Amino acid sequence: MGTKNPCAANYTKAEWRGFFLSEKPSPGPLCQTIGQDGSMAQEVKRVPRSRMSAKERREQLLDVSRRLFAAKGFEGTSVEEIAAKSGVSKPIVYEHFGGKEGMYAVVVDREIQALTDALSGALEAGGHPKLLVERTALALLGYIEQNEDGFRILVRDSPVAQSTGTFSSLIGDVATQVEYLLVDQFRRRRLDTGVVSIYAQMLVGMVALTGQYWLDARDLDKSVVAAHLVNLAWNGLAGMQRDPSLSPVD
Repeated sequence: MGTKNPCAANYTKAEWRGFFLSEKPSPGPLCQTIGQDGSMAQEVKRVPRSRMSAKERREQLLDVSRRLFAAKGFEGTSVEEIAAKSGVSKPIVYEHFGGKEGMYAVVVDREIQALTDALSGALEAGGHPKLLVERTALALLGYIEQNEDGFRILVRDSPVAQSTGTFSSLIGDVATQVEYLLVDQFRRRRLDTGVVSIYAQMLVGMVALTGQYWLDARDLDKSVVAAHLVNLAWNGLAGMQRDPSLSPVD
């Protein structure tokens, strides 16, 4: 009988069963063939690696860089590290984004758009102003809960310009929308509407800063945090003085 070639395709079902029962290593890609002189020659059958499409590679690079930017910041992250953790060479990163700045800008733009959509959806839904405050607080906290890395990137000082702005400019835009909601409430309470813009900034800033604190202090559920935010914002508004002043200094 001739010597059996141990390549997988040359084994019968019974022989395969013998491999498994005896706990011997099953034949892999390493094959043996017999030369004319009776010597054993080894040849390796390589399994072709599936390559990512350009779109898949781009998304992979963004995912890796997003985690690194959140953990280390823009300055602390290098193209070398992004490439190494993505399993590619540096030229691949430059080919897709032109450099670290281009990659960072795309990451921030995406996060700004996602947060803008969440907050705008809460404000545009309509309803009682108190309900809108609740929805807005929950929208921000919900975004933080689902996008921790993204929010960490947004609240850092951005070293590069983005087409969709920065976190600070986004909060300013939201405050402008809140301002229109507060005007009606001020008029109903016969309060000075000339200071509405200041109160809008206070309200939105309070929610935003609470969100930054809650990012790391998760001892309370987001619904509980939102309820306390609304309690301070709404009940504080209900008890506002028409002409507030500071306590006299002794």
